[in-house]
Amino acid sequence: MSSEPVNQADSPFSVRAISERIGAIIDTLSEVWIEGELSEINVRPGSPTIFMRLRDPSADMSISVRCFKNIFDSIAPLEQNARVVIRSKPTWWTKNGSLSFNISEIRQVGVGELMARLEALKNLLASEGLFDQGRKLPLPFLPNVVGLICGRNSDAGKDVVENAKRRWPGVKFEIREVAVASALAVTEVSTALAELDSDKNVDVIIITRGGGSFEDLLPFSDESLLRLVADCKTPIISAIGHEKDAPLLDLVADWRASTPTDAGKRVVPDMSEELARISNLQDRSNRYIQSRIEFELAKLASYMERQIMREPELIISTRRDVIKELAARSHRSMSSALALGREEISGLRTQVRTLSPQATLDRGYSVVQTSDGSVVRKASELKSGQRLRLRLAQGEVGAITE
Repeated sequence: MSSEPVNQADSPFSVRAISERIGAIIDTLSEVWIEGELSEINVRPGSPTIFMRLRDPSADMSISVRCFKNIFDSIAPLEQNARVVIRSKPTWWTKNGSLSFNISEIRQVGVGELMARLEALKNLLASEGLFDQGRKLPLPFLPNVVGLICGRNSDAGKDVVENAKRRWPGVKFEIREVAVASALAVTEVSTALAELDSDKNVDVIIITRGGGSFEDLLPFSDESLLRLVADCKTPIISAIGHEKDAPLLDLVADWRASTPTDAGKRVVPDMSEELARISNLQDRSNRYIQSRIEFELAKLASYMERQIMREPELIISTRRDVIKELAARSHRSMSSALALGREEISGLRTQVRTLSPQATLDRGYSVVQTSDGSVVRKASELKSGQRLRLRLAQGEVGAITE
């Protein structure tokens, strides 16, 4: 447990005491490497010390740094906005309560190294699918409101608005003018982008700025900004610099414009072209309708030229003749069927009569039956004195056997 007394309201630290305590803690810290941009370089005549401010290019933050002139001159010339890496130890100034970093070594970050970092970031984002065409949103045909993020009073922003209004005079813009070339660029562009993306009236957002050096366009390859763009629900158009400029924002955005002028032309359709297209479609539809009407009229005229249309009673007379012919055919068919049936019946009657027992009786034969109606076929079946019935060709007689 700490042996230091607990600080209470009745025994507060003095300003000097607390400053000394902070200094004691900071003095225990070792040297660290820090990367940033030199936002200020203050060279005082005759002074061996050069005072500077080192800022974070992706955030609105900076720290005070200083170095001896011989260290600064070892990599001169260093200009404002140069990206550097410093080895420094934090120092606490007890008297005025300020923190500073004393530089023991300074290195300038070259373009080659920056490009290598951008290439590594590019590969990382590509592996995560942020450049895939499948995730890119389609641009609206005619946006209700166009969001525009541009520099303050910049020519790039004016080019976008002028070219868009030249093509579609009624287009509406929601403009956010922000820093696009300073340490505040990433922060202000990100804030404006989040604000426009949350506006339901904004259908598409253009991020634009004019051309510049490789270092000037670095904010538009910042990882935090790129991920924000990838998460936006509103289609994004990147219009940074000129055709040769290629910040990573071009790859993440839903559509890349080669210039701000190109973005103004792409975001809305050309009214004159659309009116010409409508006129052309009207002409085509009128020609089609007229052609269709003429075709149908020709068909009607062809129908009217037919004999049946000139003498419509032919329809009835022709059908009547057909009905008469069908009736006559049915009568002939029925008569033939009846005659054939009669002939078949006559033949069957003759066959029946020929095969009938009556025909045998008619030839002089008789049928002998017992009293119960059984036909006698053998004499041995009879007994003497047995009563019989003799069935003749005409009538019956009784008999008694002997």
